[in-house]
Amino acid sequence: MSKHDHGNPVNTTRRTVLLGGLAMAGAALDASAQAFDFKPSQRYPDPAIEVLDKSFLKYRLFSAGVEQLASGFRWVEGPVWFGDGRFLLFSDIPNNRIMRWDEATGQTSVFRQPSNFSNGLARDRQGRLLACEHLTRRVTRTEYDGSITVLAERYNGKRFNSPNDIIVKSDGSIWFTDPPFGIAGEWEGDKQTSELPHSVYRIDGQSGKLSLVTDTLAGPNGLAFSPDEKLLYINESRATPNRVIWAYELTDNGTRLGQRRLAVDANGPGGIDGFKLDTDGNLWCGWGSNGSLEANAAELDGVRVFNPQGRAIAHIHLPERCPNLVFGGAKKNRLFMASSHSLYSLYVEARGAS
Repeated sequence: MSKHDHGNPVNTTRRTVLLGGLAMAGAALDASAQAFDFKPSQRYPDPAIEVLDKSFLKYRLFSAGVEQLASGFRWVEGPVWFGDGRFLLFSDIPNNRIMRWDEATGQTSVFRQPSNFSNGLARDRQGRLLACEHLTRRVTRTEYDGSITVLAERYNGKRFNSPNDIIVKSDGSIWFTDPPFGIAGEWEGDKQTSELPHSVYRIDGQSGKLSLVTDTLAGPNGLAFSPDEKLLYINESRATPNRVIWAYELTDNGTRLGQRRLAVDANGPGGIDGFKLDTDGNLWCGWGSNGSLEANAAELDGVRVFNPQGRAIAHIHLPERCPNLVFGGAKKNRLFMASSHSLYSLYVEARGAS
């Protein structure tokens, strides 16, 4: 669990000095992928923010609109906010790199390349970067000196599929999903053989012991805790007929799953990806079509917000599908949306629950 990976040729990452616990790489942004031409609204309130229920009005800022912060990526995922450095990291999976967007300068640069086709990113309780890697089929931690520690790569002697999304509980435990999406083809890693069921795992915050949380979901994807950490939400992204988010009661001092209820139903053509909760328990979900070819599929692109009872209360329309998002900024009220080719943001009157 504490093995340091310095010599693996697959993981020849940029070794840099850590400032405030973060590695800083100075490579310029390579915009060789598609850059999306975005035209923000010139009027307030921004019509891209569709209010579906009047209860959302208290979260909408009248004079804030959707902004495009960067573009020119192939498929962005897993954003994580570093408030101590005022920057955001996110994965550009097919380009095999982690990108960095700086709030102070507005500039975007390469943080790490190659990244082993990283997907979900998070911070542990000590502020270190955690990464789900498709290529190496493992979960890693970046130490303060830039070296890489492998936290988990096998369960019962078998390799993971392709760790996807990752979160950290207040007790230091690390929870991650492991669907086979990253080994299904050559776009987000290498095509490889699956050795384990689609699963969710937990790494104990004290002992580092790995345990299976569940292996009964089809394509477990995004996951998040409720503000009081009594519930664990998991997106079952290959559920039929609809893609859904389940809310599980946590038992055994918050280490195991208890009873579950249906929290969000994508309702047919909708497709859920990563999501986050605010301090009121609302779910802000990366959204798009389920992959079908309906004429109105583009209308689903963006972020859909659900209240704790599972009712849709708003939709933030984006010109691209949104795989994942995170709250950040000094007041945790700036929503960063990693969306296909681009990174977008929106200030809201809601604070992310962490």
